[in-house]
Amino acid sequence: MTETVITEAIKVQAVAALKELIAQPSANQPAAPGAPFGPGIRQALDQMMALCQRLGFRTYADPDGYYGYAEIGEQGPIFGVVGHLDTVPAGDLAAWDTDPFEPVIRDGKIIGRGAQDDKGPTIAALYAVKALLDAGYQLKQKIRFIFGTDEEILWRGIAKYNEKEVPIDAGIAPDSEFPLTYAEKGLQQSYLVGPGTDQFTLHMENAFNAVPAKAEYTGPRLAEVQAALERHHFAFEATADKLTVLGKSVHAMNAPQGTNAVLRLAIALDEVFDFAPLHFLGQVFKEDATGANVLGRVADESGQLTFNISSLEVNAKETRLQIDLRIPVTIDRDQLIADLTAKIAPYELKYEHFDYLAPLFVPKETPLVQTLMAVYQEKTGDQTPPQISGGATFARTMHNCVAFGAMLPGVPDYMHQANEQWPLESMYQTMDIYAEAIKRLCFTEH
Repeated sequence: MTETVITEAIKVQAVAALKELIAQPSANQPAAPGAPFGPGIRQALDQMMALCQRLGFRTYADPDGYYGYAEIGEQGPIFGVVGHLDTVPAGDLAAWDTDPFEPVIRDGKIIGRGAQDDKGPTIAALYAVKALLDAGYQLKQKIRFIFGTDEEILWRGIAKYNEKEVPIDAGIAPDSEFPLTYAEKGLQQSYLVGPGTDQFTLHMENAFNAVPAKAEYTGPRLAEVQAALERHHFAFEATADKLTVLGKSVHAMNAPQGTNAVLRLAIALDEVFDFAPLHFLGQVFKEDATGANVLGRVADESGQLTFNISSLEVNAKETRLQIDLRIPVTIDRDQLIADLTAKIAPYELKYEHFDYLAPLFVPKETPLVQTLMAVYQEKTGDQTPPQISGGATFARTMHNCVAFGAMLPGVPDYMHQANEQWPLESMYQTMDIYAEAIKRLCFTEH
C-alpha cells in the first residue's frame, strides 16, 4: 500500500468546497450576456475560478462564458483534468428527501445535485493536486483543470475550448467509474419524424440521455388505454382524467437496465389507435433497448448497441421521437443509420440528425493507461481490467485522454436521479487514487 497525502484537513476543505459548488444550481437555462447556457452555469464557473485562485492556480474564464480552466506549473507538457460544472435539472422535488441545492451530510454521504456527476469528482481531483502541493511535491510539467459548462446537453463549451486553446498532451476525465475506460461507444442523438394526427395529442419531453420514468396521458379513450396497460401488466397510476405510466430511470448508456415509461404508454396506445408511428413502437421496437427488434443484434467487443427512445411528441402537424444510440466502437455508423432509415420508412417515419460524438479509443499499452491502472490496482487490490463504456465523457474530446473514476465498485449510481449522493469514504479513497496517479505522472520524486 502506498502512502497517502490526503490528510484530514484536505478532506474537510474538499467537502466544504463541494458543498459550496452544489449549492449553486447549474442546469442549462436560456442564454444571457456572458452566459450562453444560462446564469446558473456561469455563476458556477465564476465560483470555481474563485476557488482555484484561492488554491494558488492561475485561472482563465472564457469571456463569453463557454469554459474556464485553472493551471499550475510553469513549463513542460500539459496534463489535463477535464470535468464539467453543469448538471441535469433536479427533476421532481417531491422525490428528493432533502433540498437538492442545500447539500447535507447524512449517514456518511454528501447529498445534492452534482455530488456524483460531476462536481464531486472534479473537486476530488482538484484537492488531490492541492494535497500533493501541500505535501511539498514539485511539478515537472503543467496541470490544467478544464471546466466544461454544457456536458449534459450539446458539449458546445468544450468544443469552444478546443477551438481556442492548445491541446493537452495527456489527461483524465473524472466522470465515469473505476478502474478506467479506454474506449467509449459512439453517441448518436437524433429524431424520428412523421405525420401528425387528430386522434390524440402527446407531449412527453425528456432528456436524450435518460430512460424516462413517467409518461402521462390525458387524451381520449382513456378507459381503453388503461385496459391495455392492465393487459400488459404495466405499472401505472390512474385518476378520473389522467393515466401516469411508471418506469425506472437509468442513464441512456444502460437503457436495457431501465423501464421506459414512454415506450410502455406507446405500446398501450398502439392497441387503441390506428396510427403508423405508434405501430412502429408497439409492434416493432417494443421494449428492447438494444434495438435488436429493429436492427438485429449490433455488437462487438465493446458490447451491444443501446437504443433509447426518451421523448414522444404527437400533435396535428407531426410526430417526433427523440432517440439516443450508443454505437459499438467498430460498427459502421453510416451503415447503421441507413439501415434504421429503411426500417422506419414503412411506418411513415424519417430520420433526422441532431448530434454525433465519435468514439474514444486509447490503447491499453500506452504509458498513461498503464500508470493509471497500476495505481488503481495497488490502492484497491481490484484486478478488474480497463473497460469499454457506452457512456460519453469529455475524455473523447481530448488527445490521449481516458475516463478514470470517480465511482468505485459497489458505490450505488445516483447520477441523474433524485437524492444524488456520494459516500464520503468513497470520495476520500478516490482522492487518494487521484493523488498517487497524478504524482507519478506530473511530479518529481519527493
